[in-house]
Amino acid sequence: MDLKQKISADLKGAIKSGDVLRRECLRMLDAAIKNAEIEKRKKETGLSDDEIIEVAKRLIKQRKESSEQYEKGGRADLAEKEKKEAEILAGYMPEQLSEDKIREIVKEVISQSGASSKADTGKVMGQAMGKLKGQADGNVVKKIVEEELK
Repeated sequence: MDLKQKISADLKGAIKSGDVLRRECLRMLDAAIKNAEIEKRKKETGLSDDEIIEVAKRLIKQRKESSEQYEKGGRADLAEKEKKEAEILAGYMPEQLSEDKIREIVKEVISQSGASSKADTGKVMGQAMGKLKGQADGNVVKKIVEEELK
């Protein structure tokens, strides 16, 4: 079962069980996937699992940013809703690597690229994110790269 079928099946399950938050979140994800298919002119073939993961990652990032804004604005109820939506969406992402594993990959990229100073951060980030595609949060990778290039 590919990722899009899993999302559809989970959406049907959420509708049947009456789980309103999960239902609305999965409908939003489904709509975002359909919009991406239209945008990329893949309405007939559909998006690959990697492309669906990118859509989900973008939505998770939006939810986290919204949650922070709601907390700053004193709306803890809305912030909590955004956090729960991000958790639901995270269930469709590949398993995230531990910081130790990310650090290991970053060190490997640094040694291969010959990076030695903070000026090389962009070059290292590009290569590291290519290897870690979907398996690590960019902010965590950036923090580790900066620590390693001190």
